[in-house]
Amino acid sequence: MNRWWPKDPAGDVVLAGLVLALVLSYTLAQPEPPGWFGLVLIVLSCGVLAVRRRYPVAVAVATMIGVGLYYPLVGAGSPVLLTLMLALYTLSAEGRLRAAAVVAGITVVATLAGELASVTRHVDDVAMFMLLGWIVAMLALGRVKRQVEIGREEEARRRATEERLRIARELHDALGHHLSLITVQAGAALHAGDPEQSTGALSAIKDASKQALQELRSTLGVLRAPADATPGLDRVGELLEHARAMGLAVTAELGEPRPVPPEIGLTGYRIVQEALTNTIRHSGASTVVVRIRYGDDEVRVEIEDNGSGGPITPGGGVRGMRERVRAAGGELTMTAGESGLLVRARLPIGGRR
Repeated sequence: MNRWWPKDPAGDVVLAGLVLALVLSYTLAQPEPPGWFGLVLIVLSCGVLAVRRRYPVAVAVATMIGVGLYYPLVGAGSPVLLTLMLALYTLSAEGRLRAAAVVAGITVVATLAGELASVTRHVDDVAMFMLLGWIVAMLALGRVKRQVEIGREEEARRRATEERLRIARELHDALGHHLSLITVQAGAALHAGDPEQSTGALSAIKDASKQALQELRSTLGVLRAPADATPGLDRVGELLEHARAMGLAVTAELGEPRPVPPEIGLTGYRIVQEALTNTIRHSGASTVVVRIRYGDDEVRVEIEDNGSGGPITPGGGVRGMRERVRAAGGELTMTAGESGLLVRARLPIGGRR
């Protein structure tokens, strides 16, 4: 019902007014309209629907009592039963299925007891079957609506979690690389006995700080702007220049560039960035080879260094790389041997598979 009716107090008041107008117009059009007592029951039964979502149990009980008094004491010429059906639907839709079942059970039992106690039968088999059908239908519809809402809430939570992880990855990758360069160069400047070497380290720190600020602005801007503002594989050369400034001997085999989706370009860029960061901080490598190969259906990215190798400790950067590649529908492998670390990523150009 939420798709075509507003879920707010004003919407419930309007709905109660519409139901009242419908029930009154039909009832007053009968050859023998009800007296003041019947009209009061109709107005009260319809009026409580205005707070049906705030007090669903009380509204269900009130409409059950109103209907239970109207038909035996006034007559059958009114669709006031509609108020009870809406109350049962609301109970079920609000997750109060047990309460809805209790109210429905009391309604059916009271109807049967009244028929058994009466000399004249007022509800025939067809009417009783229709009553049961309406009750079951309202409970089922309300239950389905509740499940749909739960699914939407879970989907919203999942999307929010994914967005938080995406932002965390972007900030980690954008700042971690440059801050690592700054840390290494600051240490070199502190321990260097040569003023010229210290000057070079400070110059590298200045460049890395400037690049970090640019990355931060770009990342924060991407959170508000389209994805085409993100860095891609066409900017891998900047990462290689920074690595060379750190003293790494970098060999680039970048292949013939070709257009790729922005999310694939960003994923490849971040993989190279994180791999170079790990090489600088942890491996003690002196050389690194970066390979990018463009195929018809995929892009392959490889980063290989001659560091110390050894077991891979999955920190935040490694987890971020795996999450990025998995989200892009690709594959990531990291092989550590005695001669260094080899990072391989396969990214489908067609996006998620």
